[in-house]
Amino acid sequence: MKPDEITALALALELGTALGEAGLFAVTAESCTGGGVAEAITRIPGSSAWFDRGFVTYSNEAKRDMLDVDYAQLNDPAIGAVSEATVKAMARGALARSGAQVAVAITGIAGPDGGSVEKPVGLVWFAWMRNGGDLIAEKRIFGGDREGIRAQSVAYALRGMLEFLRRP
Repeated sequence: MKPDEITALALALELGTALGEAGLFAVTAESCTGGGVAEAITRIPGSSAWFDRGFVTYSNEAKRDMLDVDYAQLNDPAIGAVSEATVKAMARGALARSGAQVAVAITGIAGPDGGSVEKPVGLVWFAWMRNGGDLIAEKRIFGGDREGIRAQSVAYALRGMLEFLRRP
């Protein structure tokens, strides 16, 4: 097992403890990570007690159909699939279409292609949301190859959800 996988599993275990203690369920909405966050979570025995489901919405059509992300927004060059507006819409859609109370959403450019000056390879947007409550988003730019960017994104998403749950 690689160090990033060990980190993700440790974070998923800690997240499961926090969600279980709070009596909450989580949902994931993932694009560039391709279900990696949900995979890390479901490696934890008993995760069905605190994980509702995961949406892998890699294409714009999937984001629209599964999470109700506005298609015009996705196709707008000024916004697009990798943006704060889209990741927030993904989090909202995941909560609306699940039985969970807490969501994490991820969209980005893992490479090796697809980047631009405005949106370079390694750019990843994250959002964390509580049903009926806070919604925060942030972006990161990770270095490395495709596998490394995806692994860093999974760990960051899990760590961010833990921090989000601990907010007052």
